[in-house]
Amino acid sequence: MAELVYRPVVGAALTLFKALDLKIDTQGSEHIPRTGGAVLVSNHISYLDFIFTGLAALPQKRLVRFMAKDSVFRHKVSGPLMRGMKHIPVDRSQGEHAYKHALESLRAGEIVGVFPEATISQSFTLKGFKTGAARLAQEAGVPLIPMALWGTQRLWTKGRPRNFKRSHIPVTIRVGEPVEAPADQYAGAITRRLRERVQELLEAAQRAYPVRPKDANDTWWIPAHLGGTAPTPAQVKEAG
Repeated sequence: MAELVYRPVVGAALTLFKALDLKIDTQGSEHIPRTGGAVLVSNHISYLDFIFTGLAALPQKRLVRFMAKDSVFRHKVSGPLMRGMKHIPVDRSQGEHAYKHALESLRAGEIVGVFPEATISQSFTLKGFKTGAARLAQEAGVPLIPMALWGTQRLWTKGRPRNFKRSHIPVTIRVGEPVEAPADQYAGAITRRLRERVQELLEAAQRAYPVRPKDANDTWWIPAHLGGTAPTPAQVKEAG
């Protein structure tokens, strides 16, 4: 039943991206298993990241069930769609319910999408990872699939207006080889290894990105350590 809602939503997203003339470059989708459960883990720099993360799984004919904050499920427009696509609501005051729901989905052979930074990184650098993704993979006996997105922040991110003009923005997606999550290993160690892999993929996506800022006013989407004017992690923390 969920596919009756999910597939038309995917089709609508692809139609929108074509209308915007987005240049989407995806590599590594073959690392996403064609069958069975897996935890798909990505960095988080845009409100649209769940869409692009899901697109990476389409070549393998997989649909991703995302863990998302419960307020999205209460919205009058997004709520029915999120529920119809069998995504997983996360109430931070009762996180055990979302964890149990995600675990059941993994054991049923679903792919569950997780953003282990929990919130959008306004510095566009990788924040610390929470251990939930690793613990889910351990308990369900499934692999972790690391991936990284770059360019999505130029479309719509925290503190910036949406850019849904036909501006030919490139989006680079890189998916890496599975990270195993043995049950007898410490979840923190697995999480550190996972974060290192996502960092490597993020740097690869940044190197492959085909455009640079047009001028000094267009450097906001570049991290400070790469010469841009995005706030540093310390500045974000101080402002928060």
